[in-house]
Amino acid sequence: MATDENRSIKPMEHYNMSDFLRGHASKIITKVSEEDNVGYVLKHGKPMVIMISNERYERLLKAGIDINEY
Repeated sequence: MATDENRSIKPMEHYNMSDFLRGHASKIITKVSEEDNVGYVLKHGKPMVIMISNERYERLLKAGIDINEY
């Protein structure tokens, strides 16, 4: 397992709320899921929510991290 010193932080993808409103929601959600990724959803340039793949979420739970507690 990598130590904190050896980890590089991968920047999150950014998705605009307007893309969801223009009918691109399915494409964006599928991409996040298939790439096992995480991404910000922005509204007027400000982060509103974080999207996370189900696989990544399940790994967090198995590691004892429940994001619902925070």
